[in-house]
Formats: sequence, structure tokens, C-alpha cells
Amino acid sequence: MFVSMTDRKKEILSLAQALFREKGYAATSVRDIAAAAQVEPASLYSHIKGKEELLDAICFEMADKFLKAIGEVNDIYFDAVQKLAMAVKNHIQLLTEHPDASVVFLRDWRYLSDDRKDEFIKLRDRYEEGFRAIVRKGVDEGAFNEVDVRFAALTILSSLNWVVEWYHEEGKLQPNEIADQLTKFVLTGLQKELPVTYGLVTN
Repeated sequence: MFVSMTDRKKEILSLAQALFREKGYAATSVRDIAAAAQVEPASLYSHIKGKEELLDAICFEMADKFLKAIGEVNDIYFDAVQKLAMAVKNHIQLLTEHPDASVVFLRDWRYLSDDRKDEFIKLRDRYEEGFRAIVRKGVDEGAFNEVDVRFAALTILSSLNWVVEWYHEEGKLQPNEIADQLTKFVLTGLQKELPVTYGLVTN
């Protein structure tokens, strides 16, 4: 899906996603990106077609990472509680490892071109379906309460995605601790009864 990037283009992408996070995609100009890269705007076009190309790369590369993460979870023979713990951990890990790209991915995908936006929404729906599958499994196993599966999955993802608004690398909570606390919080609303053998998935 993605073409390989030169080191210079990767540098420009990194600078751009930081600007998009700080100012918003719509308010960031090619001139802003060029200034951050310390080149003239005309020189920037020797590396990229425009800021739309950068937004596209950020959104689809992050979508690919998230889909691989949820695919890994649902390919493993775990019960629903274990799957949910692993899915939460993977999600938080991606958000905290790629904070700038994550904010752009969550907020600025709306500025993708119409055809790419449609494709992006399909990928996002596939990811959400991965969480819905976990919730359905939990209900089928008798571990989770009978719930609206779609609403539950969206509520879980909303709780996880809020992390980008307050997480700081130098903060008190490390990503694994955040994932553990969020898993316990989510399970409080889903689980019928907390198993005696409950334990979070760790690597």
C-alpha cells in the first residue's frame, strides 16, 4: 500500500505531523512545513506533491499499524477478557509511541480527498469490527453482560483515544499502566463477574 520514503521525506513527514498536531491540518501551510524543514517552499516540492500527500501517508500508515495490532489479537486463542486486555494494550502502545501521528490520524482524516476518505473509513470500520468481535465473544462466553456491541466498542475506543489529549512521556503513568487501568475500567462495565484467575496480558 505504501511506497518507501527517502530519509529526507521521512524527516519532512515527521515535521509536518508535529505541525498538524499543533496547528491543525487546515491551518498548516506548505510554507509552514518548508520553514520547519529549513528549505524554500519550491524546494519542498522536490520531495512531496503537497501537504495532502503527507496527511494521506500519516492516516494510512497509522491505520495499517492499528489493523495489524487488532489482527494479532483476534488471531490468538485467548478468551474475551484476555483479548480485550491485549487489544487495549496494543492500542495505547501505538498512541503513545506515535503521539503526533495519532492526533492527526484521529482528528484530521476528514481532510483526506473524497476517494481516500472513503477508503480510510472502511479501514477504520474494520478496526472497530475487531473490537466488536471481542465484545461479542465475551457475551457468547457468558463473561460480558448483554450489551449493544457496536455502542460498547465505540465507547471503549473513545475512552482509549482520549489518552492522546493528556498523555505526556514524562508523566507519572507509563503506557502499560495506562492500559492496565483502562482495561479494568472497561471491564467494570462489561463483566458479569470478575474471575478469580483474572490477569492482564503482558509481553
